[in-house]
Amino acid sequence: MKVFVYELPPKYNTDWLANERCSSHLFASEVAIHRALLTSEVRTFDPYEADFFFVPVYVSCNFSAVNDFPAIGHARTLISSAVNLVSTEYPFWNRSRGSDHVFVASHDFGACFHTLEDVAMADGIPIILKNSIVLQTFGVIHQHPCQEVENVVIPPYVSPESVRSTLEKFPVTGRRDIFAFFRGKMEVHPKNVSRRFYSKRVRTEIWRKFNGDRRFYLQRHRFAGYQLEIARSVFCLCPLGWAPWSPRLVESVALGCVPVVIADGIQLPFSSAVRWSEISLSVAERDVGKLGKILERVAATNLSVIQRNLWDPRTRRALLFNNNKVQEGDATWQVLVSLSEKLGRSQRRSSVAGQLKSDT
Repeated sequence: MKVFVYELPPKYNTDWLANERCSSHLFASEVAIHRALLTSEVRTFDPYEADFFFVPVYVSCNFSAVNDFPAIGHARTLISSAVNLVSTEYPFWNRSRGSDHVFVASHDFGACFHTLEDVAMADGIPIILKNSIVLQTFGVIHQHPCQEVENVVIPPYVSPESVRSTLEKFPVTGRRDIFAFFRGKMEVHPKNVSRRFYSKRVRTEIWRKFNGDRRFYLQRHRFAGYQLEIARSVFCLCPLGWAPWSPRLVESVALGCVPVVIADGIQLPFSSAVRWSEISLSVAERDVGKLGKILERVAATNLSVIQRNLWDPRTRRALLFNNNKVQEGDATWQVLVSLSEKLGRSQRRSSVAGQLKSDT
């Protein structure tokens, strides 16, 4: 398999790196994938031999001056401009109507480019992307306007360096003195925003039901040692926010804490490489009040089996993006394997692993 990486003007990508957070926040997979592809053996400089064309547009690095979160109101305009550029300067977009072109949309609702689900669903995916392949963190198992495009569900970005640093202090097999852990936004009185409540009130119910329960370590404010807390925990709660996915999912797996996924219908990334049913728990949103009993039952029965599966280093590797290179089994590797499966050519699929190994 061969991938041609468009060399776009820096206003579409590298100019955004002036803000250091661009390459390290939870949406930074768009940067990591681009960097890894630049040095990968699957990259070709001859577009005529390419199977796929990667369009490196960073749309998650425009941080809001109001709340310091990524603002993506410019995303559609920036991507439209990039498509106009590649379609006028190269023949390949028009040749396939963009069907072999790959974009990253690592935001709440993927290529719908909005943080509120109602607006995202109403706006839908831009017409210019409808025929393309989108790598996006958003994924659900039911029909949804924000995944009505050929897509690959990818994990959110978590710094592999921070994970390695934490594991040096707290290895996955070390003592875990926190039974159930969650740190994050839990509104006591959730606000009605566009007829929706944050986390569908799931996080509010977690706080209401288990704050004060000695089995649960719940915190509502940020803390620099957050990953150390995960590494000390047996179970890590991963409830939905506005969107079903969360970086907690990756952090929990990477640091050996059993993820407790509370997000109905979520589609988890790289299911062919990560055996989610063997390393995590799924709790229905309606059953959040029963978390204590559910976790106690697991702890008394098959916890050791789940942990043994979870602590396999191949599982951690599959969910982490490495900057500047593709490493065998890592998240960019999994992206390339997923793309190779879309080729529909058995000889290509059988050779892709061999090509990727030369990157390591």
